[in-house]
This record gives sequence, C-alpha cells and structure tokens, in this order.
Amino acid sequence: MTLCITNPLWVAKTRLMLQYDGVVNASQRQYKGMFDTLVKIYKYEGVRGLYKGFVPGLFGTSHGALQFMAYELLKVKYNQHISRLPEAQLSTAEYISVAALSKIFAVAATYPYQVVRARLQDQHMSYEGVLDVITRTWRKEGIGGFYKGIAPNLIRVTPACCITFVVYENVSHFLLDLREKEK
Repeated sequence: MTLCITNPLWVAKTRLMLQYDGVVNASQRQYKGMFDTLVKIYKYEGVRGLYKGFVPGLFGTSHGALQFMAYELLKVKYNQHISRLPEAQLSTAEYISVAALSKIFAVAATYPYQVVRARLQDQHMSYEGVLDVITRTWRKEGIGGFYKGIAPNLIRVTPACCITFVVYENVSHFLLDLREKEK
C-alpha cells in the first residue's frame, strides 16, 4: 500500500536527480521542483509515468523481511557458536555486528531491484519494461550493472540500521526486565 502512495514521489525524485546541469542550462531544465515534476509526468506520460518502476519496487518489500530473518538467525547462531543460550543478550558491539551483517545481506539480495527501478524511471533512457532493463543491463554490464552504487548505499544505510537494532534490543530487554521485576 505504501508503494502505491510513494511510487510517484520516487519517480519525481529520480527525475530531479537525473537532470544534468552540464547538458541543460538552468533556464531549459525540464523540471523545476517536485510538484512541477509530478504535474509534467502526469501531463505528458499519464498515470503510467507516475508508476514507472512499480513492479521492481514490489521486491523492495522483501528487504525488511530478509533483514529481520537474517538478524534473528545470526543472533541465534552466534550464541550457539559461543556456547550461550540462543536467546541470551548480546553486547552492544555484538548487536552492531549482527545488525551490520544482516543489513549487508538484505541490501545485497535486494539492491538489483533498485537499479532496475531507477533505470525505468530515468527520463534519458527508454525501456520497454522490467525485462528489457534486466536484459540490456545484463548484456552490456553483466552482474556488476545490477550493483552500481551499492557501496555508497551501504555506507549510508548501515549505521542507522545498527543504531536502530541496538536501541531496539536495549529497550526490549529493559522492558522485559521491568516486567520480570513487577512479577
């Protein structure tokens, strides 16, 4: 449901990001801002233009599921590896490590959809659809084409993920301990 509402915003963001000052001077820019972008896409491309990249965007919903699955599995396996109970609390450094590894796994598994979606939304290129993007990317760039920009993306998202999981775990254990004390 969220994707249905936000996809036009992703298209507008991508279009705005792909305006090149070196190619077009400021007075000839195609889009002047977010609202102008949305209006022009709707006017010249219709509703379909606002939903370019929607199908690959659906794969993005799996990112969180993969990350949480990996996170929980890594916690259990790590505790087993060091001979602790599977549900034992980890240290902050251990939570950070597990969170970072789970984020890297989820990003590696789902990043190609972001590349496909961005290419579908690029106003400088014309594709027939998702399969056309995948085929052309594979032929011209190989597997690396689906991972362009992954390093800066990981550098951007991993710290926030680690902080989120550390806070979640500490608050969760605090509340569980508080409930145990009340009994």
